[in-house]
Amino acid sequence: MTTLRIENLHVAVSGKEILKGVNLTVKTGEMHAIMGPNGTGKSTLSQTIMGHPAYEITAGHIYLDAQDLSDLPVDARARAGLFLAMQYPSEIQGVTNAEFMLAAINARRPEDQQMGIMAFIEQLDEKREFLGMTEEMADRYLNAGFSGGEKKRNEILQMMMIQPKIAILDEIDSGLDIDALKVVSRGVNHMRSKDFGTLMITHYQRLLDYIVPDYVHVMMGGKIVKTGDAALAQKLEAEGYAGLRDELGLDIVLTDEDADQYVEVAHD
Repeated sequence: MTTLRIENLHVAVSGKEILKGVNLTVKTGEMHAIMGPNGTGKSTLSQTIMGHPAYEITAGHIYLDAQDLSDLPVDARARAGLFLAMQYPSEIQGVTNAEFMLAAINARRPEDQQMGIMAFIEQLDEKREFLGMTEEMADRYLNAGFSGGEKKRNEILQMMMIQPKIAILDEIDSGLDIDALKVVSRGVNHMRSKDFGTLMITHYQRLLDYIVPDYVHVMMGGKIVKTGDAALAQKLEAEGYAGLRDELGLDIVLTDEDADQYVEVAHD
């Protein structure tokens, strides 16, 4: 079993505190969802877990099993078994999807266990067909010219090929039509196993109709304020975040300000 453990995490962006004491544990074999209004720090959490340099940890720690990740670069975290499906995947000219995935797979393997090209192609074809992706997508430059839905499918294909221990899925439902959402959800559900854990970040119940989580966490004001099962997401859909805020007696103003800050940093 692999465990991602976040303890009392405080994070600032450009000197402004966004996360204000997040505590969370995700184990392989579990599916977690984080919900919350815009500006509450959900995407900040995902970027911080993966080590984006613009996000400064001012207090607290991030552990993968006994290893403290807080000072490790992004590539070291990926090699340790973390994976981030980004809300806005980058486009990289000159590197094909197939080249990127094979390099990522072998970066996590010792030299005497490198995946060969024939085994790679066989697995790639199997998973590509499972997601309804065309053969030519493997030879296209990474995300270059892809539609929003193609980028999200491609992120799931990468996850299925790389086989991380813990995957963070940052709003993979954003901008998807219902058919694309079903395909993406099918890929995530296919990964369910005792050796794989997921942290899904979303605004909406819609995603959780297709990927039923074991735990739902609600973030407000830079903290996790409530945890429950899938029924909690249904309650939020019916009553909204303001209703939960008032129920918990929280002195929080729901605003888009922090979300705008995130988008600005993520595109720098």
